[in-house]
Amino acid sequence: MIYSLPVRVYYEDTDMAGIVYYANYLRYIERGRSEWVREVGLDQNVMKDRDGIVFAVRRVEADYLGSARLDDELVIDTQVKAVTGVRMIMEQWVKRDENVLFHALVTVVCMTLEGQSTRLPANIRQMVH
Repeated sequence: MIYSLPVRVYYEDTDMAGIVYYANYLRYIERGRSEWVREVGLDQNVMKDRDGIVFAVRRVEADYLGSARLDDELVIDTQVKAVTGVRMIMEQWVKRDENVLFHALVTVVCMTLEGQSTRLPANIRQMVH
């Protein structure tokens, strides 16, 4: 399943040349993952408060392929690529129309509130397979 999130580029997202500042692509894909979590029915506040676990980004492999500009309408696509006991690898694309401007593979791990890695709960592993 690919989850798509529409995003518009605002002035605050751009650099002096009117191009989206490179670090903002990471913000866009974070929003995509956060909305994906909601879409699949997970409540991160409940996970933290009830189970004492949170998600954390472990690794990002990113390719900048094009430039977005002020007022562009973008789509952030998010898809789970692989799931193991403690991590999910998510593939994400930032697109304008059908043109991929940014592509990333993001490794997300499950952690305790003390910062120790822990297994993804079984319901989450089953949900994303």
